[in-house]
Amino acid sequence: MGVGTEKPAVVLLSGGLDSAVTLAIARDEGYSCHALSFDYGQRHGVELQAAALVAGQLGAVGHRIVRIDLSAAGGFGRSALTDDIAVPTGTPGDRIPVTYVPARNTIFLSVALGFAEVVGAFDVFIGVNAVDYSGYPDCRPEFVEAFEQLANLATAAAVEGRGRFTIHATLVNLSKGDIVRRGIELGVDFSLTHSCYAPSDDGGACGRCDSCRLRAAGFRAAGVPDPARYAGRAGSSGNL
Repeated sequence: MGVGTEKPAVVLLSGGLDSAVTLAIARDEGYSCHALSFDYGQRHGVELQAAALVAGQLGAVGHRIVRIDLSAAGGFGRSALTDDIAVPTGTPGDRIPVTYVPARNTIFLSVALGFAEVVGAFDVFIGVNAVDYSGYPDCRPEFVEAFEQLANLATAAAVEGRGRFTIHATLVNLSKGDIVRRGIELGVDFSLTHSCYAPSDDGGACGRCDSCRLRAAGFRAAGVPDPARYAGRAGSSGNL
């Protein structure tokens, strides 16, 4: 697309590996990307710093951080990501893990949908993945499809016929290794991203939580070193 002809899109950007690649894909497809992050009371708030760096590196036209407190202090809670609950470090079981934040992606997509109406976008990108993931119900293709139907029933822009909303889950059927490889192809600087659920005080990744393990497995599968900074060491080859 030429200068000034790019279609606007809203891209949910956490600062992690998946959302960074999602932003890179949206830019590669010719969208003018409005990056949207959330300060939701997460204990690993360092990811918001990573999101700002990723948005700049990948050429987002803007980066907005929205405050929605989903922690116990905000009247919600019940997740290891927002409350004083230990982040699991073992192999995930069959149950939905305690790192699940109730209805988080539904809430985030709802805000993104409202923002999309404001900026005139009919495309919303989210980096959910249903292959190498932690078992969250709001990362499944069925969820994305259902939300897209809702988006086209719940908005003036769609009801008035100005366009139809598409929820792009471009990574949903990719393995973590494939996601890493795609990011490398698109020039993502993975050293800027942050994936850890339980970082040290200085932001170093723990290397033991589910998110760290999935990230490490992805870099191993891609055959490239993980440039993330892990607590106690400058980097990692992904062999955690």
